[in-house]
Amino acid sequence: MFTGIIQGMGTVLRLSRRGEDALLEIETAMDLTDVRIGDSIAVNGACLTATTVSRRSFAADVSAETLARTDLAFFSPGQRVNLEKALRLTDFLGGHIVLGHIDGLGKIAECSVKSGSIIFRIEIEGNLSRYLVPKGSVAVDGVSLTVNRCEENAFYVNMIPHTAEKTTLAFKKKGDWVNIETDILGKYVERLFSSEEKKEGGITRELLMKQGFLK
Repeated sequence: MFTGIIQGMGTVLRLSRRGEDALLEIETAMDLTDVRIGDSIAVNGACLTATTVSRRSFAADVSAETLARTDLAFFSPGQRVNLEKALRLTDFLGGHIVLGHIDGLGKIAECSVKSGSIIFRIEIEGNLSRYLVPKGSVAVDGVSLTVNRCEENAFYVNMIPHTAEKTTLAFKKKGDWVNIETDILGKYVERLFSSEEKKEGGITRELLMKQGFLK
């Protein structure tokens, strides 16, 4: 589990294909002294397991599923990436609950600057739109951001200067792909109602009251 608060950036050393899978090696100035083999690290928001760790670099296996769903498949030597170590129980939850399980790719359709902040319009697959709400949370390349506005197949986010300075989103431009993870809460609510609909014949006022959404 992660928070979407990026702890450092890294540089891709190599992405070595191994059949349908791959081995990713990353160099970073982020402190790795507390990272052990088997620990989780989010790379552009995708949860990976460290298989080797040194003072300045680490390696992780990347499955075929991750390559198919994320921008990790496009990685090349020298590319900058966002990094976050797994959340510990004593850490502050500064962003929102991020699992590191990417839902799909988004494409930056517009990029503008307003009062020092960067505003992105990101196009997504239609089936992801139902999990986004204005003022809700979304992880973009692993960065916890607030949804400003939603459209049918797109959404807007505002990135403050501090976030731009600390993450790779400052380097993004129109046409670039980004990893999208929607808020897990919406998925559980959808699943809950789907199950209740089958049992009770639809969403009713009584059902909403039963689940605590109405009083």
